[in-house]
Amino acid sequence: MALAQPSPLAPPLLRSSRAGRATPSRADRDAADREVIEHYRREGTPRARAEVVEAFLPLTRSLARRYRRGEEPLDDLEQVASLGLLKAIDGFDLSRGTAFASFAVPTIVGELRRHFRDKGWTIRVPRELQELTLKVGKETDAAGTELGRPPTPAELAERLGVPVERVLEAREASHAMRPVSLDRPALSDGESEGETLVDRFGVVDAGFARAEAGATVQDLLRRLPERERLVVELRFHEDLTQSEIGERIGISQMHVSRLLRRAMAELHTMAQRPPSPDRAAPPRGA
Repeated sequence: MALAQPSPLAPPLLRSSRAGRATPSRADRDAADREVIEHYRREGTPRARAEVVEAFLPLTRSLARRYRRGEEPLDDLEQVASLGLLKAIDGFDLSRGTAFASFAVPTIVGELRRHFRDKGWTIRVPRELQELTLKVGKETDAAGTELGRPPTPAELAERLGVPVERVLEAREASHAMRPVSLDRPALSDGESEGETLVDRFGVVDAGFARAEAGATVQDLLRRLPERERLVVELRFHEDLTQSEIGERIGISQMHVSRLLRRAMAELHTMAQRPPSPDRAAPPRGA
């Protein structure tokens, strides 16, 4: 069965691989890369640009997979890496005599890091901590492969040359990249029956209701006449009996009882009225 012949306009590196030749050496690859770039610079056509991009797409995919972290979509990272490749193609200086890969890799990696720094964090954290978080994640994978187990924070700190506290801080900051939504199902097996995480974490704080009720009572008490307000405060705040209240303010226990009944009736009536935004009703005389 005959092999399909590559297009004469295809980059030399692709033509050699498609033709079934032996794997080229590093020097041959570097020379082929330069020839691809030179071909694009000479032609300057959209087709030539597409061909040079196609020649280096495997490099962008490899770097995108290497720097992928967590649930970041691989397609998105490949797009970012491809943007870095375009910048490398346009910015490569043929006159310097360096290999294109040595210029393209840092350019693409820089674009990926900027993506993680600017787009990959739901909660903003300092740039230095972002970069350390990425290093900790990468070193965790490498150390886990070498040790056959997850590395300890102390081991990571030694490998990275930073204090253990910084490693722990970076691990905490990693949660800011993809925080869990409180609206997600409480159980991942579909048996939560509509229950979300916020249903489990959220509770009704009785303190709000108590604070609101307290503010309402204080406002109503200010509307009472002075003697009735004093009787209510002595009875319910200081927990005095009616007899003790009578002795305190110099009236009979029966008079205290009448004042309390009248004060409670007035408080109930005022509580049923809609609140006045302008001013409270002036207290009537004792």
